[in-house]
Order: sequence, then C-alpha cells, then structure tokens
Amino acid sequence: MSLTDESVQTLPAATAEADRPALSRHYLMCRPEHFTVVYRINPWMHPHIPTDTALALAQWQTLYDTYERLDHTLELIDPIQGLPDMVYSANGGFTLDGKAYTAKFTYPERQAEGPAYGEWFRERGFEVHEAREINEGEGDFLLVGDAILAGTGFRTSIESHAELARVFDREVVTLRLVDDRFYHLDTAIAVLDPEGADANIAYLPEAFDEASRTELERRYPDAIEVSADDAQWLGLNSISDGRNVIIAEKAKGFEASLRERGYTPVGLDLSELLRGGGGVKCCTLELRIAR
Repeated sequence: MSLTDESVQTLPAATAEADRPALSRHYLMCRPEHFTVVYRINPWMHPHIPTDTALALAQWQTLYDTYERLDHTLELIDPIQGLPDMVYSANGGFTLDGKAYTAKFTYPERQAEGPAYGEWFRERGFEVHEAREINEGEGDFLLVGDAILAGTGFRTSIESHAELARVFDREVVTLRLVDDRFYHLDTAIAVLDPEGADANIAYLPEAFDEASRTELERRYPDAIEVSADDAQWLGLNSISDGRNVIIAEKAKGFEASLRERGYTPVGLDLSELLRGGGGVKCCTLELRIAR
C-alpha cells in the first residue's frame, strides 16, 4: 500500500517550504503480520473487540512509506507468531553510540520479544548489553540532546535508569508517569529536536508527577505543552526529524502548535494499531550506530 495521492502532494510541498533542517534517521520496524489483541496489559487494549490485521498492516505500510519518502533508512526485524505486540519495535531496546541495551519486559506476554530484538542487534554488529533490570526500551528512554530522559511508574523500573547510565555514560533524567493511559514515556513526550543545544520536546504535563513537571519546565522552557484531547489519540507518540513531525492525524491541536513553530506535521491514521496501545513512535526504534 502506498501513500494516498493527497498525502503524496502534501509531503513535498510542506517540507520544501520549511526552514528547519531535516536530519536523515535510521529506524528499525516490524511488520504487524500477527497483530491482534488477545490480552489486556494497558488501558487501550480490549480483547473482546475484534481487530483487523489487514487494516493494521495497511496503516503500518503507510507509515513505512512515509519514512521512505522522507529519505530515512529503514530496516526490518522478522515478526514472530505468538508475539502480537512485536510491531511496537520501540520497546525492543535502546541504541546509542553503536551499543544496544536490551529490553526486559514487565509482562510475561511480551518477555520473549527482548531476546528476539537482542539477537537482531547482535547480528547487526551492535555491542549488546543485556539488561538485568526491568525496562521497555525506547518506550521509556528518549534521547534529547546529550541527555536520556527515562520514564518510570508503570513499565520500566527506576533501577534500570542507573544501569542505562553505566552502559552509555550519559546523563539519565528520571521522570515519573502517573496516568496509566500514558504508561510509556513516549506516549507523554515527543522529541521534536533530538540533537544539539536547541534540543526540544512536546509533552503532556498532567502525565507526570509534580517533581517531573518542574524538571521538564526547567530543561525545556520552550517546549510545546499538548492537551489531553490530543494526547488521547497518542498524538505525542510521534517521530520528528527536526522538521517533519509524523503524528496521529486526529491530534489537531498539536498539529496547529507544530505549524506555529515552523515544523511540518504529517498526520497519519494508525487507529487499528492504537487498539494495542501504540502509535507512530511505538512502531519505530531508532538505530544510532555511532556517536
């Protein structure tokens, strides 16, 4: 499935007019060939409501095609039958400077994903560090400038934050999530400018405890604060290359805020994958080969 004619027309026109530089990224994805919802490990999942695997595949393909049109490098990991959430590749680990820190999932239903992604990293030449502490990869670890924002509260243990800091020798900033709808950090924060002194984010303030909100305000005074109305579509579960920001198409307020700041929002419909509790970012793991 390719982008619709309307999307094809929108992307080049919007990006050509933007002043912000777009940086080519390197992503790992997993086709949702076995996607379904047969258990409930987050508030978005309702096993009694039938899912449409073909629709999930079509929506995922639109995301893949969008990355290709924006000149990002894409790699795929083979999906494994019996692991319906493997499509959410962001949870498979965290990579930086040619190293990979593996995921160690909270729930038994997903625990086999950790070794599968770890083996993929190893076969691709990453220096693999096996996690001892519970963590769910880029779901709760976000690189912003030289610091790693690290979520805790629902899925990833605070002990993993110290382990992460030892592996990568970077500052790790602990943030506590308090709303179970936003159970991973990447559902409550979008990294808009990943690199440099002007690294910036968008976030949902009420997803965090008071201390975490204070820290985010201090570090990112120019951040975009997103409403709960937009966050409920996992609008913050987004990917940015510094100019183009791929978001949930129903997050209209966030879309307007991005345009006001000079970004080019690209709205996509991943509603079927939302049934599993994931969106754009959940389906996308960044591969950082070298510093």
